[in-house]
Amino acid sequence: MATAIDDRYDALIPADIAAKAELVGVRKAHLSAADTFVLGVVAGAFIALGAIFATTVTAGTADVPYGIARLLGGLAFSLGLILVVVAGAELFTGNNLIVMAWANRKIGTGLVLRNWVIVYLGNFVGSLATAGIMLAAQQYLFGHGAVGLTALTTADAKSGLDFLPAVALGVMCNALVCLAVWLSFGGRSVTDRILAIVFPITAFVAAGFEHCVANMYFIPMGLLIKDQAPASFWTEIGKSPADFPNLSWGNFLADNLLPVTIGNIIGGSVLVGAVYWFAYLRGRREGGAA
Repeated sequence: MATAIDDRYDALIPADIAAKAELVGVRKAHLSAADTFVLGVVAGAFIALGAIFATTVTAGTADVPYGIARLLGGLAFSLGLILVVVAGAELFTGNNLIVMAWANRKIGTGLVLRNWVIVYLGNFVGSLATAGIMLAAQQYLFGHGAVGLTALTTADAKSGLDFLPAVALGVMCNALVCLAVWLSFGGRSVTDRILAIVFPITAFVAAGFEHCVANMYFIPMGLLIKDQAPASFWTEIGKSPADFPNLSWGNFLADNLLPVTIGNIIGGSVLVGAVYWFAYLRGRREGGAA
């Protein structure tokens, strides 16, 4: 005689994750504009908190092997997406998975674009506001300026990327971010969801991939330090603003944010969302477009 299996505590299988991702996409697309924007601001702040953690952890690690330092930074940065997924917020990169509901004709193109635009703007506001608070807090002076030096070095490197490499790094980043979100959909508990998030996010940071929302904090923070830090800070770290030539608002927007956003959309919407829609939801439509 067959024994009944209690699967209440098992992780969801991929086909069920796809159905859940579609349902979540429909719900996100129908949130009010005000709720969407506020939760977008919250997500921008959450990702910035992960960036602050990563910057602090990797400060003063010049003598640590490159891979180990990147690993530590990635583990710390995971805090950002954990907060987004568990506490609840709207993150542009994760919301690229809404294309699964769109491809299955559960929502229209207008609702997808509406969500993305509002969330993107909210993420930007949340990230910039957090950078402003951190400048006022002068946390970048900690460790005899080591935190600020790391912030400047990170921001300058990101601002100096060529366009096509930035797109490609964005593609790889959001493939991993959306896989982290995808895996979290399969969890039955908070612990499941956290563990599902940590390794993909650690991997993208350790590998040096580019995340548009994270860069909405990383680069403005570097710019604010470059423009506002006192002379004593530059003396402490033995550098000057001229040592970070790539750091400008123009380079931030044109050479990083634009190509990285394009890459993130491709990585999340196509490499994850479209692929899983094709594998698990194609031909299983019910109802029409909203």
